[in-house]
Amino acid sequence: MLIKKSVNLSGHRMKFKVNVIESAEDDLLELYKYIYFNDCEKNADNIYSKLKEKLSFLQEYPDRGHIPNELKILGIEDFLEITIKPYRIIYQIIDKAVYVHCVLDGRRDIQKLLHEILIRE
Repeated sequence: MLIKKSVNLSGHRMKFKVNVIESAEDDLLELYKYIYFNDCEKNADNIYSKLKEKLSFLQEYPDRGHIPNELKILGIEDFLEITIKPYRIIYQIIDKAVYVHCVLDGRRDIQKLLHEILIRE
């Protein structure tokens, strides 16, 4: 998939609208709760803030992601990912909008998780 950088006439990057679909919001909440109950509130807040910051990053730099290897192997190339190790944000660019489909812990079986996500959507 070829992604063109959007630049307006003044040379500034155009902002993309970032849409976090409901299941990805659920992923964020589940990650937060897991860290909160298994580590501490401070770390849960910290990771949540970093993930939200990375989502904001997609407004100006959606083309910075790469195709997840698990999907590339299957010939699915219209999804990209960015990471905050070990977390992976899987998204799609359609026109001038970014659609975040999931936020996953990369230590889990990503192939299985992505398969389940693609089935539920």
